[in-house]
Amino acid sequence: MTLSQNHPMLDGRTQDSALIQALTGKKPSHHPVWFMRQAGRSLPEYLKLREGVSMLDSCLDPAMASEITLQPVRRHKVDAGIFFSDIVIPLRLAGIGVDIAPGVGPVLDTPIRTMEQVAALPELTDESLEPIREAVRLTVAELGKTPLIGFAGAPFTVAAYMVEGKPSRDHLGPRTMMHTDAEVWDGLMTWAANASGQFLRAQVEAGASAAQLFDSWAGSLSLPDYQKHVAPYSVKSLDYVRDLGVPLIHFGTGTGELLTAMRDAGVDTVGVDYRIPLATAIERLGQDVSVQGNIDPALLAAPWEVLEAHVREVVAAGKKARGHVLNLGHGVPPTTDPTVLTRVVELIHSL
Repeated sequence: MTLSQNHPMLDGRTQDSALIQALTGKKPSHHPVWFMRQAGRSLPEYLKLREGVSMLDSCLDPAMASEITLQPVRRHKVDAGIFFSDIVIPLRLAGIGVDIAPGVGPVLDTPIRTMEQVAALPELTDESLEPIREAVRLTVAELGKTPLIGFAGAPFTVAAYMVEGKPSRDHLGPRTMMHTDAEVWDGLMTWAANASGQFLRAQVEAGASAAQLFDSWAGSLSLPDYQKHVAPYSVKSLDYVRDLGVPLIHFGTGTGELLTAMRDAGVDTVGVDYRIPLATAIERLGQDVSVQGNIDPALLAAPWEVLEAHVREVVAAGKKARGHVLNLGHGVPPTTDPTVLTRVVELIHSL
């Protein structure tokens, strides 16, 4: 299947944008920048809109999800919107009992640890994804020439929450399961890969111009474990959108040692977190992919001259890559002063 002719990537709106040019290794007119978690948390307009509405409910209200996605694009003039959602939304849409506990994170009613539980997992239906499509359609209609990036949690991160039932510091449960219960692990990861892939495809078909697979917890794995027990399922998720022809981004935190394996999942761009120098990452990745990153979020609270020098260093390092999209080496901290982000965007666009 191909995208409809009025998709932003086909009707002239976004295919020549700075973001898409950089993701695909062409030369953009200026340095493109967007921020993970730019939608919300640090923005007063977001906090006001979200008053009294739970996180997952706000993700599943198309008008609200769209407005939250648009807020940072309006305010900061970034080069992309990132779809406002959560990695456990596919679980909620499939009918699995999950919620975001304030100050904790995703919590499941029942952790998934046996073959019986895996076999009983409900399938995510195409119909259930309609609120996601509607939110994307509303957003893309407002964004004009600014591309929207769709996103999904990578299967390992999704499965890690499902096994532990809640956030974990070291992910012992899933790391043990992959070695001791191969059948259960394969069943769970296959379910998660399909759910994330369907979630991603719904966003791209509805109008997203790029797609990011986000592996928050892959950094807890050794390279051999990642390659054997995780990478094939990330490939499976990405397979859901390869035929649609939009650029694909693969990002994880703490994944400096996994970068080449993440590249080999077959993507256009690899996200680099703040724990590894960008120049080192580019050296490891080579010239077949672009890079995204890796401004240290901690420096957003530093004096401007410190932050400015750091941003200039990251821009300079990125010149050695095939293409470079400026971003943080993780998400925007909730305590960030929004005016600092706007100033960072202005600086990057001026260079």
